[in-house]
Amino acid sequence: MNWSTIPHTLSPGVIPLFAIVLTLGAYLFGIDVQRRLRSPLANPVLIAIVIIGSTLRLLHLSYQDYFSGAQFIHFLLGPATVALAIPMVRALEHMRRSLWPMLAALFAGSIVGMVSGYSFVRMLGGSQPVALSMLPKSLTTPIALAVSQNIGGVPSLCAVLAILGGVLVAVGIDRTLDWVNIHDPAARGLAAGTAGSGIGASRVIPQHTLSAAFAGVAIGANGIITAVLAPLVAPLLKHW
Repeated sequence: MNWSTIPHTLSPGVIPLFAIVLTLGAYLFGIDVQRRLRSPLANPVLIAIVIIGSTLRLLHLSYQDYFSGAQFIHFLLGPATVALAIPMVRALEHMRRSLWPMLAALFAGSIVGMVSGYSFVRMLGGSQPVALSMLPKSLTTPIALAVSQNIGGVPSLCAVLAILGGVLVAVGIDRTLDWVNIHDPAARGLAAGTAGSGIGASRVIPQHTLSAAFAGVAIGANGIITAVLAPLVAPLLKHW
């Protein structure tokens, strides 16, 4: 039997409620699993992605139908992102004192993120378009899509790589920073936001207000810096 030809049985009026309940339920379940296991490997975003993807597959519900029902949650991403300004305002004095080291770290992190992503794919034998899709992996997904398309990457592949990169950062950021003996909350937030954007930053945001503030700055600043530098760096890497 060809299961892919079986249509889903959800009526159009039920899909919005189903999509919202599925999205929130999957993420809350992921949080509960992480709390019980106390392991960064049990990442709520990754767990939610697996649950939602599996459910859509089992019900033969297209992503377009699911997304049309979950638009309300998608809309809330805007206010949630703006809310990161609250800890940033509270940490303005700290940021002012750390302005130049912070800018230097952001530029270095942006360049390392681009070069490492591209080089990793090429060293493993990946094609040029795949490598260019990997180049903006450290950015928040909407910016990563625009950058990837501008430099010749594949936007849909870039979206997957950006989300995967964020999940990997969220899983490994604490252990990595502890290993290199970085315990300052501002530095941890800056590192997580630069390397893993929103998903990576979600790991350190609850730990300290300074972590949340510097992670918010890193997400936005890294997006701007990489968007400006990527068209300049990509041609150089192509001849590497």
